[in-house]
Amino acid sequence: MSAPSGPRLAPITSERWDDDVRAALSAGFGPGAADRLLADPETPLPNVLGTMMNHPRLLAHWLAFNGKLLRDPAIDARLRELMILRVGWRTRANYEWLQHVRIARGLGITTAEIEAITREYDPDLWAPLEPDLLAATDQLLDRYRIDDDTWARLAKQLDEQQLMEVVWVVGTYTVLAMAFNSFGIQLDPDLHSIDAPEIREPEPNGREAGAERPGAEGAESGKREE
Repeated sequence: MSAPSGPRLAPITSERWDDDVRAALSAGFGPGAADRLLADPETPLPNVLGTMMNHPRLLAHWLAFNGKLLRDPAIDARLRELMILRVGWRTRANYEWLQHVRIARGLGITTAEIEAITREYDPDLWAPLEPDLLAATDQLLDRYRIDDDTWARLAKQLDEQQLMEVVWVVGTYTVLAMAFNSFGIQLDPDLHSIDAPEIREPEPNGREAGAERPGAEGAESGKREE
């Protein structure tokens, strides 16, 4: 099964912005957002935003919800980005992966840590709590729930709102990965130059790129259920 060779949904260009699109942008970025975006012709609109404009009512609610996770989170931004990177890698969502490699580096996440997201767990690399978050991410992707032991350890270090956000972050960015991959969203020009481990299509034997689970096996409780 191969990825789309091009966009399946064409991004909506600024010439086609109607009142619904403008309302969606205002809901996500504040009043006058459309005019501010149009006033900066040197900064192209991200393809994800242009693509989502095909459904402006959905876009408005998505921007508001996603903005909460990104701009006013209960969980630390570094921890959030580690989870998103793992989701992007395992779902082979190249657009999501490269966008969040850039965000992660802006937060001080190192090249070694980004590379470690793509392979088996290294106990000497991660700070306390981080292995359990990576384990929880893999468990949600594999079994759609966090195992009891992993949850218990997370609950010793996170409050109720932070625990809820662990699930919402993984779930939200899994949905986005499905959308990016299915819609055939193309990389923005500035993403091509980002130096990051390359996401590959599955090999003929069915093995997935990024199939290693850095948290699931290495954390104390990351054992699979039979």
